[in-house]
Amino acid sequence: MRRGSPPLIGITADLSSNSSNRSHVKSEPTLFLPLRYVRAVERAGAVSLILPAIHSSRGLRRYMNLLDGLLISGGNFDIHPRYYGEKPINQLGIIKPQRTEFELELATSALRRDLPVLGICGGAQAINVVLGGSLYQDIAAQLPGAVEHQQGARKMVGGHRVQVQDGTQLHEIVRRQSLEVNTTHHQAIKKLGRGLVVNAVAEDGVIEGIESTQHGFVLGLQWHPEVLAPRQTHQRRIFSAFAAVCQKRKGN
Repeated sequence: MRRGSPPLIGITADLSSNSSNRSHVKSEPTLFLPLRYVRAVERAGAVSLILPAIHSSRGLRRYMNLLDGLLISGGNFDIHPRYYGEKPINQLGIIKPQRTEFELELATSALRRDLPVLGICGGAQAINVVLGGSLYQDIAAQLPGAVEHQQGARKMVGGHRVQVQDGTQLHEIVRRQSLEVNTTHHQAIKKLGRGLVVNAVAEDGVIEGIESTQHGFVLGLQWHPEVLAPRQTHQRRIFSAFAAVCQKRKGN
């Protein structure tokens, strides 16, 4: 890229056999990514590259050599508990092995390179698992008394509050002690991965945000700031801060 050009941020996409598309090939694998992710990144001054799930070490290295930052997006699936040394329980949801393996490999490579990483919803869980952490496979089954965190009906406006922890990168970015957030997850972080600290907690004690103390910028959020960003300045600041560190890395 020419000098002064915007940073390139890779965004992971879902992969499915979508029978509702108009392809002439029945059940052709289809990439899916809500446009809000792209809009949030590009509104912050960066350029997006949508990343399909591939299983090629050479292809993955090529992506990593191009990128100035990585956004691991959310999706309607669970990370299989074998990745953190547990057996599945009955409440485990949909599993997407191809996407999970790709995202875990991407995250591992990005962390090794100290590439800026933003993980949203399942992306935050992927960061935790890659760093040796574990998950509650189902909040309702394993955390009795927790509030409902799968609040899809309130995704556009927010459904509960989180406390932002003082002294964290997230607190510095959003400049608030608490946030109204929109969560759609039924799994949650249990054991923290290596070098991670909690930066946001729900009123019921469920971890809603993490960040790394051993990397320049690694932020994981269980809510969907890309949905709230068009209407909320403090959510937009998350993407602005992410794009800024990606730009700084690009210039080094």
